[in-house]
Amino acid sequence: MAGCAKRCKQGLVKCVLSLYKLVTGTLNKDKIDDDFELSIVCHRPEGLDKLEAQTNFSKQELQVLYRGFKNECPSGVVNEDTFKQIYAQFFPHGDASTYAHYLFNAFDSAHSGSIKFEGFIMALSTLLRGSVREKLTWTFNLYDINRDGYINKEEMTDIVSAIYDMMGKYTYPALKTDTPKQHVDAFFQKMDKNRDGVVTLDEFILSCQEDENILRSLQLFKNVI
Repeated sequence: MAGCAKRCKQGLVKCVLSLYKLVTGTLNKDKIDDDFELSIVCHRPEGLDKLEAQTNFSKQELQVLYRGFKNECPSGVVNEDTFKQIYAQFFPHGDASTYAHYLFNAFDSAHSGSIKFEGFIMALSTLLRGSVREKLTWTFNLYDINRDGYINKEEMTDIVSAIYDMMGKYTYPALKTDTPKQHVDAFFQKMDKNRDGVVTLDEFILSCQEDENILRSLQLFKNVI
């Protein structure tokens, strides 16, 4: 179970760090560059005060995030193809398209086929500065591919396989044919408390809160901004 949980959380951690660097434009910049970028921000989205109240970001942080978002997505919205193209640059040695598809669907909570800044920033706020329960709930929704309120073995196998594909040749241990199944079996052995073949949100949160490795990985988000 530890290996499966660790691998899945590593995928999510890399997702958040990559997305944050993407929207702030800090892939090759230091703090001085960020401060300069902040000073030249002049355009901000409608409802900035409302977003500040709804998220855990300050107004200045929202300005920087919005500028980065607009630089990458001038139209102000991101469709799935664009999201995949942007995300793929962070995993040049693997195929991130399937994981990016699942990730896009998690960010597209309105099922509109696109991600607007407001929706993106709400999710980012949860992942970076939300409570443990909020972060775990978001993660559960990512793994609940068909959004029926449960994680089944097929969904978890798809997620684990997508993470291996994303990591590419750097996957360790090297992926064998039965590796995803082994991880999924271990996942359900620990998380499926009542042995009914699916994992509910409550089971998922309880099991994650009992796992120190998962809790430690969630703490990584605190240092992103």
